[in-house]
Amino acid sequence: MILDMNSTNKINKLLLPFSVLYGWVVWFRNKFFDWKILPAEEFPIPVICVGNITVGGTGKTPHVEYLLRLLVGRCKVAVLSRGYKRKTSGFVLADEKATGKTIGDEPFQIFRKFPQAIVAVDGNRRRGIKKLLSLPEEEKPQVILLDDAFQHRYVKPSYSILLVDSNRMTYEDTLLPAGRLRESWSEKDRANMIIITKCSPGLKPIDYRLISKHLKLYPYQSLFFTAFEYGELIPCFENEQRTRHSERSKETHEQLKKLSEIKEANYAVLLVAGIANPEGLISELKTYTQELETLIFPDHHAFSKSDIQKIESEFEQLQGENKLIITTEKDFVRLIDCDFSEDVKKAMFYLPVTVKFKNNEEILFTKKIYNHVKKFK
Repeated sequence: MILDMNSTNKINKLLLPFSVLYGWVVWFRNKFFDWKILPAEEFPIPVICVGNITVGGTGKTPHVEYLLRLLVGRCKVAVLSRGYKRKTSGFVLADEKATGKTIGDEPFQIFRKFPQAIVAVDGNRRRGIKKLLSLPEEEKPQVILLDDAFQHRYVKPSYSILLVDSNRMTYEDTLLPAGRLRESWSEKDRANMIIITKCSPGLKPIDYRLISKHLKLYPYQSLFFTAFEYGELIPCFENEQRTRHSERSKETHEQLKKLSEIKEANYAVLLVAGIANPEGLISELKTYTQELETLIFPDHHAFSKSDIQKIESEFEQLQGENKLIITTEKDFVRLIDCDFSEDVKKAMFYLPVTVKFKNNEEILFTKKIYNHVKKFK
């Protein structure tokens, strides 16, 4: 079946005049950088930007984690994010006292999973990079990954990766506020690589060709397709440590659950999620249980006492002996400090997600990243 590229692109036509005004502002801003009226600074080490051109989730964090798995162990890597919705300001270098409140949920998630990486946050990415490069020689990064910085043009990355959600193709979208584009789709030309994310298993060769044709990429731009792959359910509170740990330590949990166990044991599930686009996760869980209830919160939601009470109440109302709560890894780092009852703690699991490249192109992607880091001047 050919991919329906218009299925989720809802455009508010009444707001189109405001999109025109917004578009002029963004166009002039970008031109000021193109004409060098506004400065864009380059740096003496590889700076790889992972970003998008739309509001909402495109899978930036899983792709940053994929890059970390490639680079950690080969060189000293730092991740620099703005730390969205953190309670601090300025430059913050994550340490053992870091929490989701001090550095943001996604940076904290990365900080916990990759003990060999440096994690820092700063809304001013140029200042953040300079701070990282001023660290002592033994701590100074050799590669910096910029999380969600495609629009931060005061930094000129050495390599730019643009993510596009396959469920809302940008070339069929329009600018804010009528659509969800942060800037014109033509600004994709700044990217060295475009990755179409969250691809469904049903994509056929003709779908890939159609998407490639619509993108109208230049010869210097690479195109990849990725999908999400869900791992085993990990208990949120079972012997949970607040300190950093590698991904391998997850294997020590005795109560890991496979998604297939939910179906086999007829579990009733309550999904608790505060992410931009939960539809894919909901669809995935529906393949394992017919008893699925959902509590969906805004992206990066700070859970209140009333939210906790709501979660506990919804959990109690689930029918059957076998029941559990599933949340996302990003939500887990915000829920870990919440005061849940022991029954809820025992029943709460988070579902990690990783990136898998389509068409067996992992090796080609890896080669491009390694070559860029190795040959960078």
